[in-house]
Amino acid sequence: MTTAWNFRKIHVIQGEYKVTDDPDVVLSTILGSCVAACMRDPVAGVGGMNHFLLPGHGTGTGGEATRYGVHLMELLINGLLKMGARRDRLEAKIIGGAKTIVGLSNVGEMNAEFAHTFLSHEGIRIVGSNTGGDVGRKLQYHPVSGRARHTTLSGAETQKTVALETAPEKTIVPMPAESSIEFF
Repeated sequence: MTTAWNFRKIHVIQGEYKVTDDPDVVLSTILGSCVAACMRDPVAGVGGMNHFLLPGHGTGTGGEATRYGVHLMELLINGLLKMGARRDRLEAKIIGGAKTIVGLSNVGEMNAEFAHTFLSHEGIRIVGSNTGGDVGRKLQYHPVSGRARHTTLSGAETQKTVALETAPEKTIVPMPAESSIEFF
């Protein structure tokens, strides 16, 4: 029997999706204005999660496309289908979409609205949703059982999450081959 202590946790970061049929896996993420779609086929015993930053499809290519909902929703659905899921049995939960920065457009609301509309057009049943508000969420999703658990973050934690979601990619500068520092 699997207990909370022996689940294998896999973190899903912005622009990623994960699919699994392992009942001992829990997918986790931290959301501010981003949205995570959690989907599964209860008969096939396969499920997954994505984490997208912006609604729609955008105009980006390559790595840029991973920020957008359409791209990640399609990757998640196709990943589930490749593992034996059937589209007519898929069920989804939508989490996230907070308004984390006062005075700016509500990207979180647009993300949540996009996810609901997309799933409705695809004929995928939404069995749970927790979106909106003004604080972020920490999410844990058990993709095989479909159990989702989230906790809200404090305002300070949400601001940190927003900073992580919007931080530009960092360039890593390699260390010189030789250095005057010695470690013993």
